[in-house]
Amino acid sequence: MAKKSRQSKDNSATIALNKKARHDYAINETLEAGLVLMGWEVKSLRDKRVNITDTYVMLQKGEAWLVAANITPLQTASTHIKPEPMRARKLLLHRQELSKLIGFVERKGFTLVPLSLYWKRGRAKLQIGLGKGKKLHDKRADLKELDWQRDKERLFKRG
Repeated sequence: MAKKSRQSKDNSATIALNKKARHDYAINETLEAGLVLMGWEVKSLRDKRVNITDTYVMLQKGEAWLVAANITPLQTASTHIKPEPMRARKLLLHRQELSKLIGFVERKGFTLVPLSLYWKRGRAKLQIGLGKGKKLHDKRADLKELDWQRDKERLFKRG
């Protein structure tokens, strides 16, 4: 007889999404990075107490850092440490990936934007998008295209 899984009712591996990023940036490429976290942060991530909407990735001294991510500590967090919800968190990337990102950001004017935070094999992963900022007219064109696709679906559905 098969054992029941111990997961909660919400089987989704996604912890948090940054929906604003795809609206503000034209994403060309995505990468997956690990995160260096403390114990209380992992517990808060399991409870989905994180906000990555206004975050960004900063490259400094050959390392990548996630800045301005707000991980709200749980009330039952450890009593012997003082949690810092807005601290910078180091991202784990391969040396080749880091050098590629540094080249794109410094020479070609790209921006690194966190897209989503999720679980993969029990570890927290961050999906990073490499893109350029959109102008206002680009955003309007995207919204117009989205509206047209929606209207087209309605027309086909009616027959």
